[in-house]
Amino acid sequence: MSDPATNPATDPATLAQYLAGWSGDDPLRRAVAETVEVLGQAIVEIAERLGRGELDGPLGGAVGRNADGDSQATLDLQAHELVLAALAGAPVAWLGSEESESPIALRPDAPLAVAIDPLDGSSNLDTDVSVGTIFSILPALPAATPTALGGAARHPLLQPGSSQLAAGFVVYGPHTALAVTLGAGTQVFTLDRAARTFRRTRRDLAIPLGRREYAINASNYRFWDPAIQSYIDDCIAGAEGPRGENFNMRWIASLVAEAYRVLQRGGIFLYPRDARPGYGEGRLRLVYEANPIAFIVEQAGGAATDGVSPIRSIEPHALHQRTPLVFGSRDKVERVARYHSDPPGLGEASPLFGRRGLFRA
Repeated sequence: MSDPATNPATDPATLAQYLAGWSGDDPLRRAVAETVEVLGQAIVEIAERLGRGELDGPLGGAVGRNADGDSQATLDLQAHELVLAALAGAPVAWLGSEESESPIALRPDAPLAVAIDPLDGSSNLDTDVSVGTIFSILPALPAATPTALGGAARHPLLQPGSSQLAAGFVVYGPHTALAVTLGAGTQVFTLDRAARTFRRTRRDLAIPLGRREYAINASNYRFWDPAIQSYIDDCIAGAEGPRGENFNMRWIASLVAEAYRVLQRGGIFLYPRDARPGYGEGRLRLVYEANPIAFIVEQAGGAATDGVSPIRSIEPHALHQRTPLVFGSRDKVERVARYHSDPPGLGEASPLFGRRGLFRA
């Protein structure tokens, strides 16, 4: 992969220009390009609304609950409506949104399906922490087409992440950044607010290797599986432990912000399953959070798993299905998998922080 840094003065490609160059005359690619472009237009509207903060009224605060039981802020619903309106004329047959219990039928003869979290991390709105939008674009296979799984019908939105045609996520932070992949590397576009246009600022991003950062919510330590506890123990042990080097911990509690940091700086992010009620299958959504993040990370040379298996190999059985998620530099993600498969060889290695160490019985 090339040097990811670009200068908009010498590489002035807008998102529309990049999409046009990639799609050419291929009908399916042109449909994907059109869909990404209209999603970009909705994202500009969401960014402008977020940028006004509380000038237009309160941003946070629950106004209800979505189909999966999570609280909804006013802006969750507004972002959903903006996306729905933008896709009304796009070549999209189905929309699966975090804010809708069931898939929404749009154009039955269209070639694509879109899965989206219109406003990820809305619980952070009151504290002005970065939030985002995450989307996945899939081929719209006929809903009644039998699959190899016993002949059962499978909805287009319930394809494994390996079927994705494109994916993207947005970080609404000090600037609005869009990380997107069309299966040809990971590109980053920055919103030019004056022109209401996205311009490419990073091309063919490659996740840096050798960085010693990990992101996890350490307050849940006592609920983790032993393999995750052992992995973090060995990071905490630092230079005196089996890893032989010191690590820094980062935790923003915003999936898109964590993903963007990993793309730029390397390291690893972990949101494992744990023993708390409701967390046994993980907490992040497979279809419209984990799968698109995984596609983007893999296209930047990284890896993404549920701790053991590649995220994009998992067969979804429900739109709002949850999953554990581990992603980042490939070597670190693979190491976490080894802690699950070979705990005696790795997890017991730390003399101070192992399960039989000084600080645990």
